[in-house]
Amino acid sequence: MALSARALKVGDTYEEQVVENLSRTRIVMYAGASGDYNPVHSDERFVTEAAGYPSVFAHGMLSMGLTGRMLTNYVGDGRLTEYGVRFTRQVWPGDNLTAVAEVTALREAGEEHFVDLDVTARNQNGETVVQGTASARIDP
Repeated sequence: MALSARALKVGDTYEEQVVENLSRTRIVMYAGASGDYNPVHSDERFVTEAAGYPSVFAHGMLSMGLTGRMLTNYVGDGRLTEYGVRFTRQVWPGDNLTAVAEVTALREAGEEHFVDLDVTARNQNGETVVQGTASARIDP
């Protein structure tokens, strides 16, 4: 069932756990899918000895994609009209991520209805790892 402007109000939230115990395998699989083979995402020796990080970490775009899946689960496939984020923290192997969308505005443009959302993803420690905004077409 698609979201309806009649059923929403500013301040409504939708929350979903988008990954539990993020695996190194999933990070490497994302590297293959995206073509981003930066060694900070897969080479433990490089990342600890040369780059100075405690471990490999996930691609920012993987975190964005996981958060985006929450959005499409909420608003429906093919309804997002805008989606942008910034990455505020690294996401490490073993992390759990929970994404939240909060309704910030309901608006009309012509005969179409839209919902504007603030979007965040937080790790198991409550730290924000992704922060952004999205808009989607909704039913009247």
